[in-house]
Amino acid sequence: MTAATVWTGILQLATVLLVLALLYRPLGDWIARTYTAEKDWRAERGLYRLVGVDPRSEQTWQSYARAVLAFSAVGVLFVYALQRFQAVLPASLGLPAVPEGLAFNTAVSFVTNTNWQSYSPELTMGYTVQLAGLAVQNFVSAAVGIAVAVALVRGFVRRGSGTIGNFWVDLTRGITRLLLPLSIVAAVALIVAGVVQNFTGFTEVATIGGATQSLPGGPVASQEAIKLLGTNGGGFFNANSAHPFENPTPWSGVLEILLLLAIPVAMPRAFGRMVGDDRQGYAILAVMSSIAIVSIAAITWLESLGLGSAPQLAGSAMEGKEVRFGIWGSTLFAGATTLTSTGAVNSMHDSYTALGGMIPMINMMLGEIAPGGVGSGLYGMLVLAVIAVFVGGLLVGRTPEYLGKKIGPTQIKLASLYILVTPALVLAGTALSFGIPAIRSDVEATSIWNPGVHGLGEVLYAFTSAANNNGSAFAGLTANTPWFNTALGVAMLLGRFIPIVLVLALAGSLATQRPVPVTAGTLPTYRPQFVGLLAVVAVVITALTYFPVLTLGPLAEGLV
Repeated sequence: MTAATVWTGILQLATVLLVLALLYRPLGDWIARTYTAEKDWRAERGLYRLVGVDPRSEQTWQSYARAVLAFSAVGVLFVYALQRFQAVLPASLGLPAVPEGLAFNTAVSFVTNTNWQSYSPELTMGYTVQLAGLAVQNFVSAAVGIAVAVALVRGFVRRGSGTIGNFWVDLTRGITRLLLPLSIVAAVALIVAGVVQNFTGFTEVATIGGATQSLPGGPVASQEAIKLLGTNGGGFFNANSAHPFENPTPWSGVLEILLLLAIPVAMPRAFGRMVGDDRQGYAILAVMSSIAIVSIAAITWLESLGLGSAPQLAGSAMEGKEVRFGIWGSTLFAGATTLTSTGAVNSMHDSYTALGGMIPMINMMLGEIAPGGVGSGLYGMLVLAVIAVFVGGLLVGRTPEYLGKKIGPTQIKLASLYILVTPALVLAGTALSFGIPAIRSDVEATSIWNPGVHGLGEVLYAFTSAANNNGSAFAGLTANTPWFNTALGVAMLLGRFIPIVLVLALAGSLATQRPVPVTAGTLPTYRPQFVGLLAVVAVVITALTYFPVLTLGPLAEGLV
């Protein structure tokens, strides 16, 4: 790797960090005002009247959870129906109906903010399905995640209340005041950067060799904007952000990284403003930033080493990476997307070195909390903070309290269940793929391109991505099969909504409490000691849960 390449990579990273630092306060403050403002916009009031919602009514956590689940269930049915009736829809580009299993998987994928794609988008989905189905879910699934995070923050703020807000108001405001305005600006910026935006369908062009090639077009920039801002992931094209129509230059790649990080990084600021203590937001941000910097540095270092016979013979680990991005641009993108549950890729993670490819997997296994998806990153970190407070109180004999709320058996049970859900789905899904003879034979014969420990890593990565609602893939696994369409779909559903229900139950249990006064026995949760404790808790929980299976897959492959 040349010195120029290194300096270019450092400049890209410095640009990302500088712009995020500049956005942190204004964007975080705007998010806080969005969910605490007393007045509704005129357009919002009209929408509330249309659907029969009283914006001033408050919901218990049970009612809030039912609203989330009902709204999401309708979304699954709607996106599924669009795909099944695609052939008769306008702007279908002559594409047939999507098969049942794939339609189920895709509908679940986009409603759960996962955007796992077991298909080639430009050859499978027409413009109506892309815009009315997938793009709409990119907005609403992201807004659902932010709403749940805000509800949990209200649980810490409310005093002896049985309510945590109104889901329909939170959903609407997340779209009208945050995601929609930002996506318009982002789409224009992406168009300026060279990302395609048209409705031309397929264009036949003559190649240099005299043959013809069909080039797809489409409303790419508009969908790219919200898929990144909403940490949805996926792509308009099968190659995702490695495709020049989606991501033409190194600096468009930097712009896309900024878009997917902007809201998750600003959420701790909104948290601090809403609880009335900015120091709490900075503490959460410090943990997120520390984990993210270590992760991205580890991926870049391991890929730069080029460990393995093939990279050493080639001189570098560039297989599966675009030359215009290089190793640094590829690893920065890989780290950012797997740390934020975005799932978009500008390089093929399956082609990474064994140990380098393990780090994106670990990023997802951490629960994508650094900084995580929009909303989900914050509420995941706050659940870990509850556990850290409890552990810290046990270690030093201090009262387990967080933001003035006692952390008792109920809160610990809910937090413990939260952190157990995703590992159970990942490990069970991987085990069933190899433990049931009929399924194993199909997986090995149809889905796995690379047998042995790397094949195990591909399946492990797929279930890790699905259960954590990330959506990225190792790109070496054929997942459009009855088993994977069903199993990954179930993992996405349970991995999204069971944790959401647990978080809302936690919010409800906290909202009913009255704050306790700070005493000498209260553990300060804004000091460096707590930041370190929270980071250790996040990493240790992951290490103890996933280390055995990692030793059978990427660790075994990388150390032989």
